[in-house]
Amino acid sequence: MLTTEKILPRLGEVLLPWYRENARALPWRETADPYPIWISEIMLQQTRVAAVLGYYARFLEAFPTVEALAAAPEERLMKLWEGLGYYSRARNLQKAARMVAGAGRFPDTYEGLLALPGIGDYTASAIASAAFGRREAAVDGNVLRVVMRLTDCGDDIADPKVKAAVRARVQEVMPRREEDIRRFNQGLMELGATVCVPNGAPRCGACPAGDFCLARARGTAMGLPVKRAKKARRVEDKTVYVLVWEGRVALRRRPEEGLLASLWEFPNAEGTLEESAAAKPLEEWGLTAREWKKKLSAKHIFTHVEWRMTGYVLEAQGPGTESFLWADAETLEECAIPSAFGKFYKEAKTVLAKEEEGRWDG
Repeated sequence: MLTTEKILPRLGEVLLPWYRENARALPWRETADPYPIWISEIMLQQTRVAAVLGYYARFLEAFPTVEALAAAPEERLMKLWEGLGYYSRARNLQKAARMVAGAGRFPDTYEGLLALPGIGDYTASAIASAAFGRREAAVDGNVLRVVMRLTDCGDDIADPKVKAAVRARVQEVMPRREEDIRRFNQGLMELGATVCVPNGAPRCGACPAGDFCLARARGTAMGLPVKRAKKARRVEDKTVYVLVWEGRVALRRRPEEGLLASLWEFPNAEGTLEESAAAKPLEEWGLTAREWKKKLSAKHIFTHVEWRMTGYVLEAQGPGTESFLWADAETLEECAIPSAFGKFYKEAKTVLAKEEEGRWDG
């Protein structure tokens, strides 16, 4: 008879051979070097594997060592991170890189890794096990889902106490050989990512643990794991301007703290402004509108806030406020502009290309 006490101890015997046969070929799995493993783990936070692969290759080409990352100009770092979002991750990467470079080596324990900026419980465990063979259970959302289904547990996985309890239980059943530790952690995450999937029905017929999964036996898998509802996102309305003057577009720096700190943005104002009202911020910036060319709309969702944006492309009479950087096409390419402004960035590139050819007609 299946009981939760008997389930997790059986996991290793089926998981390790399954992983050897079914693991996806991912570049960070082909090394025990802590630097690329660390880069991959930070990039994979809140981002799909398929989206990370290109960024990972370009990042390591630009910064092949922790010392290179530590010495990198921030603008170059932010540009390479552009599109991945959560830019504080990139800043913390560089802070940590400077600490590691200063120490002359990576910390090789869970506790040492946890002391680095931007590294939490899961990431410290993942690096400690994958790079150094430490017996540390790496519990992410995939692992939580697998464990809660295997044991048919309805506890709220958003509760830190529940996550800590799962980590302790997984740690108890981890193998002790270094290579098996690496495979066990990676295998458990792989199982959640490819078989015991989050959206849609789990592929129970392909699961190596299907014969002793309580949720499969009881038909409860689709209701697990249980996670309390998040608070509704705050909605913010903005009016964004693609201001064109003498073959350049206006950019400005965001504040040094807060959302998208220190990145470049297109000038914007609070609220949804129709054309007549949208002229007022231009006056405050010391500009006049020569011709309104185009109206745009866009939306971007962050973790806790949603931006709903109305945009205007217009020919302006500059130079306006000192806070503006008037960027030509080459400068625009070099500036780190967050994907929240992606639609306006694309429009700006199109406008500058037309300006260069002398055929801009909006």
